[in-house]
Amino acid sequence: MKGYQIKIEFVDSKPKIWRRVVMPVDATFNRLNDVIQTVTNFKSGYQDHDYHLYEFNLPEENIRVTNDEEAYQQYKHYKDNSEEMEELVNNMPDKFDEFKDIAINNMKTEVKKPSYIKIDKYLKKYGELEYIYDFGDYWEIKIVLEKEIDDYDKGYPTLIDGANNAPPEDVGGIPGFYDFLKKYNDTNHPEHEFIKEWADNQNYEEYNKEKINGLLKFIKYK
Repeated sequence: MKGYQIKIEFVDSKPKIWRRVVMPVDATFNRLNDVIQTVTNFKSGYQDHDYHLYEFNLPEENIRVTNDEEAYQQYKHYKDNSEEMEELVNNMPDKFDEFKDIAINNMKTEVKKPSYIKIDKYLKKYGELEYIYDFGDYWEIKIVLEKEIDDYDKGYPTLIDGANNAPPEDVGGIPGFYDFLKKYNDTNHPEHEFIKEWADNQNYEEYNKEKINGLLKFIKYK
């Protein structure tokens, strides 16, 4: 069996939050989402309901892969009514001319469901993928293909390396996370106990390679 060695890293994190994972080839974007969620402190992915929306952007292909059902239905509606919808946009007042092109381009972006499209073609073609998780906190995560492995003998992903703790859910993006860490790590901070209790409720955990690998074994590939 072949595998991909990928590096998953949080954009704008300092020091860099990253994980190096080997995963079997032939995975869907849904499975890649499962891997990202499992090696971080997020709550979506395998065995859980989607806690937040996410998307993989493939701008060169004009494709957006997302669990956003509303976006998927909107794209289906556009495909069935493209001329009518574009006419409505083009008939808007002239002051919206700049908006018109953006709106039509957005409508034309193909929306695919993560379970129905595989990563192989795109990961190999471009070498990296862009993943956005939680459109509120707006986590930007880069997935880089480091190498292909010809003799990967496991049917599930394996974490081989990583650094720094991943953020908990609903912490407020990168700025909120570093404010959280300041209070969490400072036992003298007046909000320390409150933040610790909140972190426990969010299932926040420090980076633990052994525990993560135990969880990754449940992400199977057929």
